[in-house]
Amino acid sequence: MNVLAEPRKESASCPMDFILRMLMGPWTTYILYNLKTHGPQRFGELKRRVAGVSAKMLTERLRTLEGAGLVRRDYEATIPPKVTYSLTERGHELDDVLACLAEVGTRWEAEDAARRSLQAAGLKAAE
Repeated sequence: MNVLAEPRKESASCPMDFILRMLMGPWTTYILYNLKTHGPQRFGELKRRVAGVSAKMLTERLRTLEGAGLVRRDYEATIPPKVTYSLTERGHELDDVLACLAEVGTRWEAEDAARRSLQAAGLKAAE
């Protein structure tokens, strides 16, 4: 069957759905942000920076990101083997998005801490 002869079906999903499905999943944006911020890293270093992730989950996420073309896995056949992970060109296209998310996250975290502090002060004054 000639694939080129068939009419192309248009995608019913929106572009946001496509990229969010690629990025959703536990630890995905955290891993990408660490690779963006700290550059290429070996597995152990990345695991230390992504606090709380298990080795199994980190391996799974890295394989998924590699399959999506966002992360590159460089393997050197040394003893012990040296494996380094870095963002691909496609992965670096998310740099500005990740920076904006980090900025919003930092601001929201500060706002929430200030709100909690005000609420705690209000509760003390009411006692």
